[in-house]
Amino acid sequence: MSNSTTLGSRAHNRSLSIKGLSIKSLTLLGFGLVALPLVIALIFGASQVNTLANKSASAITGITKVLDQQQLLKSSQIKMERSAAQYLVLRDPVLATSYIEQSRQILNLAQRLIATSEDSKLQQLVTQYAQTVTALIEITMPEAEKKSATDSTIIKPIQIKFTALNAIYELITQRSNELHTSHITSIKQAAQAVRDIMIQSLVIIPISILIAGLFIFLITSPLKVLTKNIFRLQQGHFDHEIKVAGSPEIQEIAQALESMRTRLQALELQKSSFIRHISHELKTPLAAIREGTELLYDNSVGELNAEQQEISHIIKDSVFRLQKHIEDLLDFNIVLDSTSLQDSEPMQVNDVIYQVIADRKLDVKRKKLNFNHDLNDISLLSNRKQVAVIIDNILSNAIKYSPDEGIIDISSTLVDEHLNLIISDQGIGIAQANQSKIFDAFYQGPPPEHSLIKGSGLGLTIVKELLLRLNGDIEILNKQSDQQGTSIKITLPRAFRQEEQV
Repeated sequence: MSNSTTLGSRAHNRSLSIKGLSIKSLTLLGFGLVALPLVIALIFGASQVNTLANKSASAITGITKVLDQQQLLKSSQIKMERSAAQYLVLRDPVLATSYIEQSRQILNLAQRLIATSEDSKLQQLVTQYAQTVTALIEITMPEAEKKSATDSTIIKPIQIKFTALNAIYELITQRSNELHTSHITSIKQAAQAVRDIMIQSLVIIPISILIAGLFIFLITSPLKVLTKNIFRLQQGHFDHEIKVAGSPEIQEIAQALESMRTRLQALELQKSSFIRHISHELKTPLAAIREGTELLYDNSVGELNAEQQEISHIIKDSVFRLQKHIEDLLDFNIVLDSTSLQDSEPMQVNDVIYQVIADRKLDVKRKKLNFNHDLNDISLLSNRKQVAVIIDNILSNAIKYSPDEGIIDISSTLVDEHLNLIISDQGIGIAQANQSKIFDAFYQGPPPEHSLIKGSGLGLTIVKELLLRLNGDIEILNKQSDQQGTSIKITLPRAFRQEEQV
């Protein structure tokens, strides 16, 4: 009973482990754990910044109002002093009116300054200032008006009052500056506090990044293993068993891939065995038929009449086409044979190209073709036989579609450790609508004019498949409108200069 309980608890713990969660659950959990601290930090930071902004705006507004009122107060005081002095000397009613208006404005500004300020000391100073202005208006000025305009002492009492006003104004200015400094210091302290809090909150970022990295690893790690296994299957390697630990979805995919791998491995063996067998069985009698046909055609067994000679020629061409189809089957078997992919060796690309051209020497002579070579000394680490099949199929198409006495251009360059091989002909070209079909199995484009040659439609399919397995690529280069023919670009990796080490 205890053993069954222990096993049950272990299974329960495994089912509750993080790795056992589904991808959806892992994603939601990871997003929540990463977003939660960031959201909390964001809300808290926004609240602190908003408080600081409101406090700063209020302080700046108050300081601005006080400064404006102080400046108006000082300006009005100067105008009032000038008007009062001029009035006592000149006794001009206009100056009296100006003096009275300035005094009223000063008292009004003093009341507004008292209402604006929350500091009691500043309010007391402004009140004292207003009382001094009131005494000047109600006592000092009436007494001065009683004196003669030519009295030399008429201005002195007014000057004493305005000197007192200046002293009080300086105290007001000094107190305002102290309050402004206090406000600015308070704002700086609050900003520093917010800055410290925000800096402390930055600790959440690396924590969130670590949490995000953990969940990204948990999600992507098994996916990378799956991708590696899928790429291995794509390359034709069916010998490695597929085992991936992870979420239930990942395990289901891994099981499906493993089932597909075993099935593909069995089919691979069957196909390779069948093609090797059927190719051998066909080539043996075909060799005898071809040899006999050659003897008949050359009149080695007796003179043939014209009709018999024609029939012999037809048989000879048919045997040649059949032999070509069998060779295509053998090349296709190279594609299906995944074991040959491991036979990589360093080779000189130029040697392979010259060998392929030599193998096609009769076709080249028959059509009187010329070659323009622009080949660099480049070596390649790859399967020599497969590279030769790729170049042979592209070159055979160039020969097939080139006009008599045409020119075939072949160039090679090394770009970022990749071989770029371009083969161009002067044939009829490939229509834009057919460029997406030419790599389909058994697809055959329009035959060249006055040509009886008919292929199997497997050549470019073989090329595409081999390049896929060799991590290479093939591209049809579009020529200008005034140029005719086809340009094929082949790209293969693991290329290097001949003087470099592999």
